[in-house]
Amino acid sequence: MASEDTNSKIIYFFENIEKYYGCKTEITEGLYSQSENFDVNFTTWNLSEFVLIRSAYRKNGDRLMMEGEKMYYEIAAPIIISFEQPGRNSFEFIERYSDTVYRITKIRFHYKY
Repeated sequence: MASEDTNSKIIYFFENIEKYYGCKTEITEGLYSQSENFDVNFTTWNLSEFVLIRSAYRKNGDRLMMEGEKMYYEIAAPIIISFEQPGRNSFEFIERYSDTVYRITKIRFHYKY
């Protein structure tokens, strides 16, 4: 679903994610149902914090994975419709699960360099 340019940015992100290993990682996840009218007040939010240990691409299921101690997070690669880098060590993915259900994943790495 993502454009070729977006796909290239996602691949670059995951090819270079190792520099964040050992860093505190914040994932803020929001579920919402109106893409054309995104309103944070009508979004269900979750926040997770962990130290990033490893990442991988799970070919079976096409999932981008990030792992910490007692923490595991996946992003469904085929349904990514947007990928942005709003800050130096911050990234945002939007996945489209159906015509009315979307998930936004905001990742922030506490990187010292």
